[in-house]
Amino acid sequence: MKNATVLASLCFIFATSCNKKNDSKMSDNIQPPVAKMIPKTLEKFGDVRTDNYYWLNDRENPEVIDYLNKENEYYQKMTAHTQTLQKELFDEMKTRIKEDDSSVPYFLNGYFYLTRFETGKDYPIYSRKKGSMDAKEEILFDCNELAKGQSYFNLGGMSISPDNKMALFSTDVVGRRIYTMQVKNLETGELLSDKIDNVSGSGVWANDNKTFFYVTQDKKTLRSDKVYRHQIGTADKKDPLVFEEKDDTFNVGIGKEKSKKYIIIESSSTLTTEYQTLLTDNPTGSFKVFQPRLRGLEYAISHYGDSFYILTNKDNATNFKVMKTPENATSKDNWKDLIPHRKETLVEDIDIFKDYLVVSERTNGLSKIRIMPWSGKDEYYLPFEIETYTASPTTNVDFDTDILRYSYQSMGTPSSVIDFNMKTKTKEVKKEQAVLGGKFDKNNYTEERIWATATDGTKVPMSIIYKKGLKKDGKNPLLLYAYGSYGANMDPYFSSTRLTLLDRGFVYAIAHIRGGEELGREWYENGKLLKKKNTFTDFIDCSKYLIDQKFTSAKHLYAEGGSAGGLLMGAVVNMAPELYNGVIAQVPFVDVMTTMLDDTIPLTTGEYDEWGNPNEKISYDYMRSYSPYDNVKAQAYPNMYVSTGLHDSQVQYFEPAKWVAKLRAMKTDKNVLYLDTNMDAGHGGASGRFEALKELAKEFAFLLDLEGIDK
Repeated sequence: MKNATVLASLCFIFATSCNKKNDSKMSDNIQPPVAKMIPKTLEKFGDVRTDNYYWLNDRENPEVIDYLNKENEYYQKMTAHTQTLQKELFDEMKTRIKEDDSSVPYFLNGYFYLTRFETGKDYPIYSRKKGSMDAKEEILFDCNELAKGQSYFNLGGMSISPDNKMALFSTDVVGRRIYTMQVKNLETGELLSDKIDNVSGSGVWANDNKTFFYVTQDKKTLRSDKVYRHQIGTADKKDPLVFEEKDDTFNVGIGKEKSKKYIIIESSSTLTTEYQTLLTDNPTGSFKVFQPRLRGLEYAISHYGDSFYILTNKDNATNFKVMKTPENATSKDNWKDLIPHRKETLVEDIDIFKDYLVVSERTNGLSKIRIMPWSGKDEYYLPFEIETYTASPTTNVDFDTDILRYSYQSMGTPSSVIDFNMKTKTKEVKKEQAVLGGKFDKNNYTEERIWATATDGTKVPMSIIYKKGLKKDGKNPLLLYAYGSYGANMDPYFSSTRLTLLDRGFVYAIAHIRGGEELGREWYENGKLLKKKNTFTDFIDCSKYLIDQKFTSAKHLYAEGGSAGGLLMGAVVNMAPELYNGVIAQVPFVDVMTTMLDDTIPLTTGEYDEWGNPNEKISYDYMRSYSPYDNVKAQAYPNMYVSTGLHDSQVQYFEPAKWVAKLRAMKTDKNVLYLDTNMDAGHGGASGRFEALKELAKEFAFLLDLEGIDK
């Protein structure tokens, strides 16, 4: 998400899209930094790779920091002429935001809980009111106060004790997702001496109000692997280890069932899950395995009454199904079908109420909410009228209610929180996202769902939005976004910041490519492991379709993706650079080979089921054929803006740094190439809501500058 300028050669080639003020003198006089080459030989299966920039993998090396700073200085100098534009974009986007905003309160254990922002402040305030919204507000955490003196701040998991007197919370002040956990006495406001470092972020209380459980991480790989039990007032004693996950392809999490009867430990990998349960009333007891792990068996559990409800792929249920088992007989042999598997419908989640089972489904790429009375009579789906929407249940913490709370939005409709009465089938909009500034009217925009045909004949959907009156003459700038990994769905969503581009003539599209799960589990399976290249070719084919349909042209087409979507960007610019005038790659995972061969890097071992294990030759050869860093070659590349964070724990900063260094040395064009490193943040970028807008303003300025739009 960032910014750029145009070189003289680009103005010569694409004169119609260049701003004449970007003359050649500026770009001729400012030279990019050149990273020194220190060849390192890497060999596997007889394949020798030479990595000239491996040395950048050391954030403690002053030369590395110096290089990153020089890249930042180069970026700042080259984009100095867009500083005014960036400020204008930031102000415009900020103006649309309701600064004194608050969430829709939810009721839990005698209190209404809400999150709110105050005008001019970056961080949220968490509070509650006892019994009624008219009661006095009790501030739980003012993150603006907690963030003072920090360049980065994030409040992790927050858990209130059953008696409402204590709050368990965690903070990260680096951006590396390594949290410190503390306990706050909500009656006195004091922080207890019970302080625990290196936790994964969340913890859970037992019913005795003095015992809680938490998860720690391996200090080097950052894999969450151990569960401990802590009792208030024992800070001077070593906490007992409850569970250790020794399989380094699994991560551990801990939580509490909606019924509050069980504390659960989840061990999960890409293809396999295992749960353990413990009665909340018995914190010193032993966790019991729900169903022992079997490779390829995925399941999630929900407790209600005397039974567990299981969302699972058991019995080759590719798109998952719902099963039920008695709470005292939890092995898979006791599971019985409740909602059978359907080939055309993906079951994504369930929410249990006293009188209803609510099922989140997806058919033909569209999310659906199914209401199933336990009586078995008159089940129905919530009606939605368009095809570019997203709808899903949100905070539903109460069993004994007829009210389902869900969110709804589309690319042109601001997000709403809706309370739906499942008995009367009536709804109440509790809140619609405010878009300030006085200019927004959703009727001024057109939303469409269109389908491109991939190289292998597969139909790939895209969600698209643009301002009404658009002429399909190939002259419109268009930003195409995608992710395409981990089965993550990039559903159509509303963005007030996106209006900044739409109102300047941009078309915005989301490509729902394989590797996501929009069209069911097979859509994901066909975009991972030895089928990963489908993700890249789908994006390229979507790009070609948009050009063929004259939504845009190669002179005006831009691509954007982050993290694994940054891998996508790296692959497509190697495979089809001629299709794009500019590319934004956010925290991109581009050094696939070296990272996946290094099991000391955070998250690597848990990724084998997503990308393959390169210690196996078939996977090595396949990764080698698409790894963006390893496939950079002497050719022309688009204008590129690459962003990263020095403390990123998901995609290490040195991946994009090495990639940019190699691109600089090998590319044959004179298009701009920027590396912008946030020296204070991690994978998610800046932590404050307004600081994040500044990063977005950089990206938008990069695009607008290439289009010759200076206001």
